[in-house]
Amino acid sequence: MKAAVLTKKKVMEIKELPIPAPLENEVIINVKACGICGTDQHIYHGQPGSAPVEYPIVLGHELSGEIVRLGEKVTKFKLGDRVSIDPNIYCGECEYCRKNRQHLCENLQAIGVTRDGGMGEFCAVPYSNCYIIPDGISFEEGAMIEPLGCVLHGFSQIKIWPGASVLIVGGGYIGLMMLQMAKIYGAFPIVVSEPDKTKHQLAIQLGGDQVITPEELSQNPIGFDIVIECVGRKESMEQAVKMAKKGGNILLFGVSKPDMKIEISPFDIFSKELTIKGSFINPHTHEQAISLVQQGKIQIKPLLSHHFRLEDLPTIMNDYRKMNVKKGIIRYSEKVFN
Repeated sequence: MKAAVLTKKKVMEIKELPIPAPLENEVIINVKACGICGTDQHIYHGQPGSAPVEYPIVLGHELSGEIVRLGEKVTKFKLGDRVSIDPNIYCGECEYCRKNRQHLCENLQAIGVTRDGGMGEFCAVPYSNCYIIPDGISFEEGAMIEPLGCVLHGFSQIKIWPGASVLIVGGGYIGLMMLQMAKIYGAFPIVVSEPDKTKHQLAIQLGGDQVITPEELSQNPIGFDIVIECVGRKESMEQAVKMAKKGGNILLFGVSKPDMKIEISPFDIFSKELTIKGSFINPHTHEQAISLVQQGKIQIKPLLSHHFRLEDLPTIMNDYRKMNVKKGIIRYSEKVFN
């Protein structure tokens, strides 16, 4: 099979690899679509953060495909099933797994991070990490279920109610999914802060009540009940804390560099009685995410700005941060599995 292999920091090569054989509790999927995530970029540039990586590795943890081989103990699925993959594999034995906080697992493994993932034509996956894609959901949408699941977990971390004023900092792929989720909850108004004005119209189309630049936001510090930061930069995180009104809830969702520090006022946290929360991955939210897409509550297709070929990944990964990509996804040519 053909795969894009990260052999070391910032070095990715297209290689021919053997199609993996499934363990007894695994399936082999013929990958049909794979997203390029910010985490993939962090790993590519040697900034893995909470995801230690050993080279060589096939990246890609946002993926969907068709099952083409079953392990000996797999009875829940059949050949030809269309599936979306939850990449996170928990040990089930550590302190956090035993306290039903599996996403904080001390031995967390992840497809496309600690083991080969979707930037190859075939991928081995534990069957328990597979979820059937309904007929009305495309493979591309199926690959995007994982980041939507992360957004759902983020929303579980904050208190939101109909009529709550919401500021979303960042109008990229994640920010626009956050916007749609806030709309489902009945928040009003929903304001998006985004410096790139080419993204403003889509935010309005997807339900935003107002879209402004960070500079305009700083000039009108009205305050919000809920602030969701989706960028991961020092200035945007600091601005997110400043824009929360008294009693406000702040979700720092954007992934920062591990060594980044921000400056906030403890007195503001005290006097405004602020709640600041983080959110990590997507514990058991895959079925909920699939349901939202199936119902048409969350639109995925308008957010997919770029489509790439597997063969072009070494160049794409190197240039990705310069390409103004909202969301990039890899399409695969049809393969016959023997």
